[in-house]
Amino acid sequence: MQSGWEEQDLAARRLQRWRLVLGGSAEQQTPLAGDALQIDRALGALYDQGGRRGGLGASAPNVARWLGDIRKYFPQQVVRVLQQDALQRLNLQSMLLEPELLQSLTPDVHLAANLAALGHIMPEQVKQTARLVVRRVLDDLERRLSLPMQQAVRGALSRHSRKRRPRSSEIDWARTIRANLRHYLPQQKQLILQTLHGFGRRQSSLRDVVLCIDQSGSMATSVVYASVFGAVLASLRAVQTRMVLFDTQVVDLSDKLQDPVDVLFGVQLGGGTDINRALAYCQTLITRPQETVLILISDLEEGGDARQMLARSAQLQAAGVQMIALLALNDEGSPAYSQQMAQDYAALGIPAFACTPDLFPGLMAAALQREDIGLWAARNELQTAAPVAMQGA
Repeated sequence: MQSGWEEQDLAARRLQRWRLVLGGSAEQQTPLAGDALQIDRALGALYDQGGRRGGLGASAPNVARWLGDIRKYFPQQVVRVLQQDALQRLNLQSMLLEPELLQSLTPDVHLAANLAALGHIMPEQVKQTARLVVRRVLDDLERRLSLPMQQAVRGALSRHSRKRRPRSSEIDWARTIRANLRHYLPQQKQLILQTLHGFGRRQSSLRDVVLCIDQSGSMATSVVYASVFGAVLASLRAVQTRMVLFDTQVVDLSDKLQDPVDVLFGVQLGGGTDINRALAYCQTLITRPQETVLILISDLEEGGDARQMLARSAQLQAAGVQMIALLALNDEGSPAYSQQMAQDYAALGIPAFACTPDLFPGLMAAALQREDIGLWAARNELQTAAPVAMQGA
């Protein structure tokens, strides 16, 4: 027999379900809060006849975030129904099947993110057209970002390769002799070598770069930019680049880096977040910690084991890995992120801040030269997380 409070609780839950079914028209009678409010907003964005429905337009930035929300709050079979309804209500199929409209589309990073997010539910004919649209967007980004990235990285690696303490097999004798002529002792007929110049290890990559990218809905545009930069890095022989994307699962797309379109359509934007699991996989890729740069691109909203995530990050840092946490890689201003986790990372000596695509080449150059990234961020007026005492790390 149910007690009075149990009956009241059951009645409240039933009323809440009816409120979700009826939508915004019942808002005044039954206000919502917490997860129920987020569920109502996700449903309203698709089914309401008011202004919220318009927010899912193809060029709007919140489609991928919406897809992440519905995966969080609904079972898989319901998610697929909602996605199919969204595909029809967005009129995306008819838009992509009209060549004249396709030609008129302006390249836009949000458009690329949204099409990639919907790619797994598109019919094949529509998906092929969507890939063409995304390629236009990425080609435009690559034209703008590729040359600065190549110049910054090559310059950094060139300085890195001119080592002051090379092994005997790596000494550039011509440069070394010229640099030390002023130390020649005529009476003894000896040249004192105070400075050694080396060629560096040209037979293999000078540095290893691991891009570990959160593919939850809030990080959609960051994934687009990261795929472009990953392709540029992969084209440089002096850098060995790996790209790992994750939500609650981890996928290694390093073999697709030659084409960032394949990277975007090889992921499913949205879902939960397990940073610890992703870092565990990245650890298996690192064979030269002192020569490795690990860029974690994430809002740090950990859904897995947060304590283990921090402990693993500390292990990577202690081993010599140059680790950086980018809270966002886009032009959208201040991102939403876990301030506590960002501060915990800062306490470990791992800088955490958001970065624009235009500044990312300079960031990579600084990281490859093992500069103080906190100072680099300050010079570029980027707000880094301030360290605080960690709780239970």
